[in-house]
Amino acid sequence: MSLSNLCRHILLLSVLALHSPLKAEVTLLIGEPFGAFGAFNPTGHAAVYLSRVCAESPVKLRMCQPGESGVVISRYNRVAGYDWLAVPLLPYLYAVENPRDVPDWVDARTVAKLRDGYRRLHLRQIAPDREDEEIPHGDWIQLIGAAYDRSLHGFTLPTTPGEDERLIAYLNQRPNRRRFNLFYRNCADFVQEIINFYYPRAVRRSFVADLAISTPKHAAKALVRYTRRRPELSYSQFMIPQIPGRRPSTKLRGVSESLIRSKKYVAPLIILQPWVAATAATAYLVSGRFNPAAGLQAVCEPGALEACMTSRKGPLLVSSQGSSAHAGH
Repeated sequence: MSLSNLCRHILLLSVLALHSPLKAEVTLLIGEPFGAFGAFNPTGHAAVYLSRVCAESPVKLRMCQPGESGVVISRYNRVAGYDWLAVPLLPYLYAVENPRDVPDWVDARTVAKLRDGYRRLHLRQIAPDREDEEIPHGDWIQLIGAAYDRSLHGFTLPTTPGEDERLIAYLNQRPNRRRFNLFYRNCADFVQEIINFYYPRAVRRSFVADLAISTPKHAAKALVRYTRRRPELSYSQFMIPQIPGRRPSTKLRGVSESLIRSKKYVAPLIILQPWVAATAATAYLVSGRFNPAAGLQAVCEPGALEACMTSRKGPLLVSSQGSSAHAGH
């Protein structure tokens, strides 16, 4: 190879390196409960963010191209008959495609307009138009604009290109039809399957705290405990705050915690079945306590979302006003 060809070859490799993801992650995302269903079932929602995997469509995955920011995948109950659906990161959180379009404050009307605008461009196969051209009913709204309803916590570990490619093949090839069951095949069961695809046995359900029901909170607890036993792993933790304007989301809870901390549940139990209340309290104290924000390293805002979520520079907190402060842990 001549010197000039060698130089061009080195230059090409350098350009490819600059425009390719130098690192990639799998992130467990757990969303806080909100609204009427959140009051009834305060376990929240779980999803997986993959920084190097993108959505060719909501039901088909591919490797990302330079400049793309990855995809959020989750299991849903009643959305077009599918088991899982994939949405790009920014639309999943804010129902827009440009960070500059994320509003500083929202009300219900604004959120509905943003969601419907994105649906008309990208999700008509999932949520088709109504005959009267009004916004269609249904649970498709869970796919986009999550940060208008709730705050989310993220727990991140690295992946390799080979692992990402194998996951894409695995999900693309298997049947993607509705399999949801609240007790043994819910959203937390799905993220457990995906995280364990990369890190076997990293996430497990709790037979004590959650009565063997998978919950987002215990999935996060299990993953944090997994990383503590393996300090060599490059691990990070962040939060995405809820956009102000609507009723704030509430704290994540597990099964036993929900029973003893919710008056509508614990009061009847104490009166009618005090042994059940005592058992739930013991289970919570023994195995159910966990604060998702305890190891927080960053609070991620829309303008620097991807860089914040993948940063491992230490406990830098970026506030909603854009200022920075170091937090001690």
